[in-house]
Amino acid sequence: MRKSLIAVAIGAALTVAACSDKDAAQQTSETAQQEQMQTSGSEFNASNPFYTASTLPYQAPDFNNIDFADYEPALMAGMEQHMVEIEAIVNDPAAPTFENTIVAMERSGRLLNRVASVFYNVAGAAGNADTRALQSKMAPLMAQHGDNISLNPDLFARVKAVYDARDMLAGEELRLVEDTYKGFVRAGAQLNDEQKEQIRAINSELSELTTQFQQNLMKLADENLIVVDSAEELAGLSASQIQQLADAATAAGHDGKYAIKITNTTRQPILQSLENRELRQRVWEASANRGTGNTATDNRPLAARLAELRADKAALLGYDNWGQYVLETSMAKEPAAAQDMLRDLVPAVVSNVRAEQLAIQEMIEAEGGDFEVKPWDWAFYAEKVRAEKYALDGDQVKQYFEFNRVVEDGVFFAMTELFGITFHKRDDIPTYADDILVYEVKDVDGETLGLFYGDWFTRDGKRGGAWMSSFVSQSGLLDTKPVILNNMNIQKAPDGEPTLLSFDEVSTMFHEMGHALHGMFSDVMYPSLAGTSVSRDYVEFPSTFQEDWTLNPKVLANFARHHETDEQIPAELLEKVMAAKNFNMGFDTLEYISAALLDLEYHTLPADAPAIDDIQAFEEAALARNGVDVEAVPPRYRSTYFAHVFAGGYSAGYYAYMWSEVLAADAFAYMQEQGGLTLENGQKFRDTILSKGNSKDPMQQYIDFRGQEPTVDALLERRGLTTPKVD
Repeated sequence: MRKSLIAVAIGAALTVAACSDKDAAQQTSETAQQEQMQTSGSEFNASNPFYTASTLPYQAPDFNNIDFADYEPALMAGMEQHMVEIEAIVNDPAAPTFENTIVAMERSGRLLNRVASVFYNVAGAAGNADTRALQSKMAPLMAQHGDNISLNPDLFARVKAVYDARDMLAGEELRLVEDTYKGFVRAGAQLNDEQKEQIRAINSELSELTTQFQQNLMKLADENLIVVDSAEELAGLSASQIQQLADAATAAGHDGKYAIKITNTTRQPILQSLENRELRQRVWEASANRGTGNTATDNRPLAARLAELRADKAALLGYDNWGQYVLETSMAKEPAAAQDMLRDLVPAVVSNVRAEQLAIQEMIEAEGGDFEVKPWDWAFYAEKVRAEKYALDGDQVKQYFEFNRVVEDGVFFAMTELFGITFHKRDDIPTYADDILVYEVKDVDGETLGLFYGDWFTRDGKRGGAWMSSFVSQSGLLDTKPVILNNMNIQKAPDGEPTLLSFDEVSTMFHEMGHALHGMFSDVMYPSLAGTSVSRDYVEFPSTFQEDWTLNPKVLANFARHHETDEQIPAELLEKVMAAKNFNMGFDTLEYISAALLDLEYHTLPADAPAIDDIQAFEEAALARNGVDVEAVPPRYRSTYFAHVFAGGYSAGYYAYMWSEVLAADAFAYMQEQGGLTLENGQKFRDTILSKGNSKDPMQQYIDFRGQEPTVDALLERRGLTTPKVD
């Protein structure tokens, strides 16, 4: 998951406003402003479905009445209305107080958030040429809007006055004031007019380039489509998989052929099965070289320019580099702490990789191969080593992971056992695309918590990966309940056949549900502090924590059943699955660490560093400098498709997954000591972690749950990296 699409879109504006609901007083004000815009000739009027809050349960978007043409006028009106609300705060003749300044900002921006929360979610999950064009048009306008708020000197003066008198506040109110003030300072509120104009220009260009980078990724997926002439070349794939590739080719205008579409990581899942080495190389090179000038779309200039702009912005704000700026508000605090954590793992990880590579090379030679393992060989032969070592057939395991059963009897069952919540399908709630399931989530006492949307299947126009977002966030101030969305990219089986999942897909489903519950269980007053509005190196903790319930015996017994016979997964096969869980973990960990260190190399560059003229040379030097330059194990993402840092919100923060995993592994080990899968344990985790949002310091939240700060011991054990395998 990853940061809310709305937050990415609105940027600095979300520092001071994020909400969706109305109370009576604000609704009157909002209606008056809408009427003013309507009479002034605006295209936005009562015929637009965003004009008022949705009347569906919990203000769920009414997709039956939303057309693409509704978005732009609603977004423009939302920014206009938001500025009217901000000006009213600025011009309030009363002395600044928590209520008339901070709380007033929390109530502002409802229309903008209402439409943005829908548009940017739809654009990411079911985008097309129209949504991409509108994203490009709105990017600089949204950036400008955020700057107009965060760089407003009169508004900042009021915020500072409340901040200076914060001794009268405590708890969530104090946290909100401190975070709001810090947000203004970090946005540049204390800069002079010339510096503010420089910040505005940088923010506008950053917004445009990150949007372009994200849209280029979709172009690159099309440009790097691998078209295969014959089914014989696809040896190793099942009949169902081959049919899916045939259907994809037909859809792409290549009738009678087969099309392989790359996913947004260097490693491609299909490489595990393809027997044809030449085709494996074609697939891998299409993936690894995308955006490097091998096709029409070149992302190299964008990556270099984004790194340069971020360094310039950090310098303007008084920081040595972008990483120092970003991590100031994180648990790590400094880039050096994140780098040290990753580098400390490198010796053990590389040692494990050497052992894995040796086993793979032996398998190649045992099968008569006379070549050294290359990146396109690793997954294929690793699977053979896995099969030999554990006698584990991945396709055999899939027979016990049928999609619907995984959802209902796996993920939902585990959450019921741990938290007492239940999921009730709502067929009456419209969605933005087919194959999306909507559930009403009820608490242990039967009270409704909110709505959950499961958008699990891949489709054209959907960005890669898996993530959580929301249409409506929880807020006591606004009396809103959460409407949460999970996205994945599972390939749906052909009509009439069951969709069978890999173990990794099952684990990802549990992971994303962890994010969903972080939003669903939020119980705070102010929307800016709700749910997943926490630092990057904390937000992945609650989700990673949930992954380990995948292999809980009680949970597995309930959902891991053969899709045809209903036979429970055999104990022998389950033992193999559990034993093989950490197989190839050296590879998995090294490709992640390499990408995380590459991210930090880009974002610890000072503003006066020489321009990056050669992206490939920069990458190679960065990997060598950190001791992770292993040819057969390239970074999970290369610069030209590193969406997390050049199109998303993880710049200088990709390390957060590993940092959060330290917390998750330690917390899960502790919970097992306390009895494991029990309502009592779940309630404690909910009370101390999931309900708090950003209303309390994250490390204090963790200590409240665990009783102490975490150690790395459980992480090393979780990944099977406790001891080196080769000297």
